[in-house]
Amino acid sequence: MDPVYRTVIGIARTVFAAQGLKFDVTGAENIPARGGAVIAINHTGYLDFTYAGLPARRHKRYIRFMAKKEVFDNSKSGPIMRALKHIPVDRAAGAESYRAAVDALSRGELVGVYPEATISRSFEIKQFKSGAARMAIEAGVPLVPIAIWGAQRVWTKGHPKRLGRTKTPITIRVGEPIQPDLPAAELTERLRSTMQALLLDAQKDYEHPAGAYWVPARLGGSAPTLEEADALDAADVEARNAAREARGQGLDGA
Repeated sequence: MDPVYRTVIGIARTVFAAQGLKFDVTGAENIPARGGAVIAINHTGYLDFTYAGLPARRHKRYIRFMAKKEVFDNSKSGPIMRALKHIPVDRAAGAESYRAAVDALSRGELVGVYPEATISRSFEIKQFKSGAARMAIEAGVPLVPIAIWGAQRVWTKGHPKRLGRTKTPITIRVGEPIQPDLPAAELTERLRSTMQALLLDAQKDYEHPAGAYWVPARLGGSAPTLEEADALDAADVEARNAAREARGQGLDGA
């Protein structure tokens, strides 16, 4: 029993109903009924983790998500994240975050991760980090791939929130568990190719208006291509590093 998480889910479902969100979920039976598993999710928006937890409720299970430390440091979201037993990710202390996730998996928890590490502005599958595969291998648990489509319409990077009654359709495809029986690099590539196939399936019957910002260029939308999005991400990283260096120089000169 997890009364805090259960209460939060009840509130979330009330909000989803008020928004008129229309969920199409297949493959929920692929979430293990018991034991640990790495739940790997594609990342297109700020709220897709809230939708990814829905398939786990088939077996009345909860997902402990890995999230940026800054979310835990926030005075409003921090207490909630800690109460839900999510796992903070401190980029300056990555080994500690990784160990906490492996320990949770070894205790039989479901741990949610974004292998892309950041939101895909192209809404295509980006290159994956190997952390999800390495955790699965070390803990001896399967990887369960999930592809979500439509979350970017609710709230994504660089665009206004649409949190009213939008009646947005959200498609969720849960793939079969992938056993950790390959080296990390090969397992990561297998996970990525599986999630690409799941995403294509999720997009198959979805209506994609021409020129819409949330539609990939491949499908006639105005989203940047994967290559263009990668260049934008690289520019953001460079700007953050420059700002950090400038702050450090300011402190040195104080």
